[in-house]
Amino acid sequence: MKFLVITCIKEFEKETVNLFKKAKITAFSNTDINGFKTQDTENLISNWFSSSTDNVKSILFFTFTDKDKIDNLLEEVKIFNQNTESNNPLRAVVLDVEKFV
Repeated sequence: MKFLVITCIKEFEKETVNLFKKAKITAFSNTDINGFKTQDTENLISNWFSSSTDNVKSILFFTFTDKDKIDNLLEEVKIFNQNTESNNPLRAVVLDVEKFV
């Protein structure tokens, strides 16, 4: 059993759901999140009076499933990122589940 987490910008929500379907992962959850990118200190002086962070509407997906299905999904994520021009690629993390009830 593995725990998979994927983050994406709100604009990629439907595409990410389709990637889960392609990988035959039928049970997963999501929640809206706010992503933040802080600016480099080099830009701080030129941007003195405006906000120092950019807020990005994002989504966090997660699921518990088998390694084989996760491997398929990770391959789909890799292909999606290669074929999509964006400064916000999908990010995926897989964690081992030692015990569960």
